[in-house]
Amino acid sequence: MKKITIDYDEEADVLYLSFGNPTQAITEEINNIGVRVDKKNEIVGLTILDFMKNSKNKNYPIEINV
Repeated sequence: MKKITIDYDEEADVLYLSFGNPTQAITEEINNIGVRVDKKNEIVGLTILDFMKNSKNKNYPIEINV
């Protein structure tokens, strides 16, 4: 099982999710969500912009087609 690391930057209102150990990846943005993908094309993290702003507006569920 991979560990999930969650970090929130209150000043920038950004939520960071990392899956497993840190690894080099590229980020592709989809609807204010940065999807971090490694060289094996596996998702290794997410960056969610305007997290609290969107959660207050109840923009759920968040769906990402990968």
